[in-house]
Amino acid sequence: MSVSDHVPDLDQVTVIVVTFNSAHCIEALATALKGFAHVIFVDNASHDHTQQEVRQRMPGAQWIGNDQNLGFGAANNLALRHVKTPFAFLLNPDCEARANDVMLLLAAAQAHPGFAIIVPQLTQATGKLDINYRWPSTEWSSQGPQADGPCCVGFVCGAAMLFNMGTMRGVGFFDESFFLYYEDDDLCKRVFDQKKQMLVIPSVRLIHRSRGSVGGSHRWRSEYWRGYHHVQSKIRFSKKYEGVEQARILRRRVLALALLALPFRLLVPVPRHVGRLAGRIGGLLSSRFLRQVLSA
Repeated sequence: MSVSDHVPDLDQVTVIVVTFNSAHCIEALATALKGFAHVIFVDNASHDHTQQEVRQRMPGAQWIGNDQNLGFGAANNLALRHVKTPFAFLLNPDCEARANDVMLLLAAAQAHPGFAIIVPQLTQATGKLDINYRWPSTEWSSQGPQADGPCCVGFVCGAAMLFNMGTMRGVGFFDESFFLYYEDDDLCKRVFDQKKQMLVIPSVRLIHRSRGSVGGSHRWRSEYWRGYHHVQSKIRFSKKYEGVEQARILRRRVLALALLALPFRLLVPVPRHVGRLAGRIGGLLSSRFLRQVLSA
């Protein structure tokens, strides 16, 4: 039986949530995901009480606990290998998605059975629209107003994605060399290059509390590692699609800009901004990264 023969049903979808010190998100997730029979949590070695919260509030969910932080893509891949339903819905802990939202995405899947990925319109808590879709930056720059109806795009944000598992198994899942950031850029480029459909359904709106997945009292540390991994993934992406020499040029340019910006950040220090910039510099100067990625 083909996907299009099914009436949209929550039993057709497995929800995948990757956590890292995300205990503060679980209560809202438990409310939002009530009614889903298939939910998988993959935890990247949290040292808060994420596991206890999941066990207490969502006892029916499958738990995969990693001994170390494997990164976003690798953790999702672990869960995707366990999926037996026709669809998987990848959801960040800081996104608010309810059963009706997913039902609407499934209805769109039924209308477009050949698709690879379908996403909603993400919004900020204030209601302001996020830019969570565009055309591939490697091809051309997106221009114009936001979508006002279902449309094909060339990139979608990884915070909330409905996978057609039959199609995505053919494409392949996340490249695990990207620890954090740009794994969705890479995935979407491969989908785009194989001429598979990525659809945005703007009538389905999910609140995304960006950078709200990781809790803890030392937020500047989280910002440091965000900057560290973001810049390294940016260079990795450049190397993968433009070659090592272009990646080296990009690294030198980004490092120069970061070093120029540092004195100004320190004049009126905002911890999250300073932490992120320091992480960017640290990521670019990492000898291990230089050996692994930018050596000849």
